[in-house]
Amino acid sequence: MAEGMQRRGREASLAFLFAALYGGYGALSPFLPAFLATRGLTASEIATLLAAAMLVRLVAGPLVGRLADRRDAASPLLAGALVLSALLTAAFLAKGGFVPLLAVALAQAAATAPLAPLADTVALAGRGGAAAYGRLRAAGSAAFIATTVLTGQLVASFGHGTGLILGATLFVTAAAFTASRPVAASACGPGAVGGFATLALDARFRRLVLAAALVIGAHAMHDAFAIIVWAAAGIGPRVAGLLWAEAVAAEVAVFLWLGPRLVARIGSAHALMLAAVAGALRWAVQAQTSALPALILIQALHGLTFALLHLACLGLIADLVPDRRRATALTLYGTFGLGLASALMTLAAGTLYEALGVRGFWVMAAVSLSAVPVARGLASVR
Repeated sequence: MAEGMQRRGREASLAFLFAALYGGYGALSPFLPAFLATRGLTASEIATLLAAAMLVRLVAGPLVGRLADRRDAASPLLAGALVLSALLTAAFLAKGGFVPLLAVALAQAAATAPLAPLADTVALAGRGGAAAYGRLRAAGSAAFIATTVLTGQLVASFGHGTGLILGATLFVTAAAFTASRPVAASACGPGAVGGFATLALDARFRRLVLAAALVIGAHAMHDAFAIIVWAAAGIGPRVAGLLWAEAVAAEVAVFLWLGPRLVARIGSAHALMLAAVAGALRWAVQAQTSALPALILIQALHGLTFALLHLACLGLIADLVPDRRRATALTLYGTFGLGLASALMTLAAGTLYEALGVRGFWVMAAVSLSAVPVARGLASVR
């Protein structure tokens, strides 16, 4: 009984960690560009700042992940990174022009880069499986929605700085829940051997990252141009907002209920293939029509194309990668399988949309479907 209570207490603490972390993202990410504009930055300067921050994340995330593995210190590093993220988020409020804000943005990007992968590392150390992790991510997604809505109201009433204050506060809150539940040291001990090169030489890990990159990257045209496509079809911003909210609600439902059951029934590799097929269907329909009934149906597929994909990839990482390289693997997966893939495909999506218009979604459908043969090679894992 005591062990069960301890396990439930740890899961509750982790749920608060994920809620505070993703709540911080929800308060900060959608509103930071508008805040920068209030500080006098031009559109070009804002784009430069955000792009530079993205490049810093590509480097910082894997480096911190590797350090976490070498020192067996995922929890302390996560707590420290959260506190540093809070301080640097608040530092945006200081007076200054483009150069000081760029310096803050680069430092803040380095601090925030490893947050989600390290949180996943801490969660996977609990050995709760897909069901337990799904509950944690559902809490995070729900908190993201809630804080985004709340921050919008606060910004309308008190100005854009309130989003930064709320984001910083939630990061500190997340740090408190991280520090309260440290991860036990792995059996391999600190200073574990192997790292970037070991993972890069693992063909199965490369397959996993490539498959994830193809499925996630195929979202790029939707993320960049869906609202524009829908507006051209006569769908107003209120309905567009509801469609977007439907996608996030489907994400929560899959994290919380459907996803863990699918992973348990068909396995992580087949779940990844299912996510790829769902993506191909979603973008093929979008290429054909923007009729509202069709959009309502395909927006629900976001639960499979993102949440199920993530559950499947984390399950595969747990099976493929030993504990002593887990944080490194998760930061590489997050950096290259999710972050870099989205950035590169967004650039490609702009060219495709200019050339093909809505027919460019056929290319996204093909990209997502191409992940199926890549993921098939992982079906023998475990």
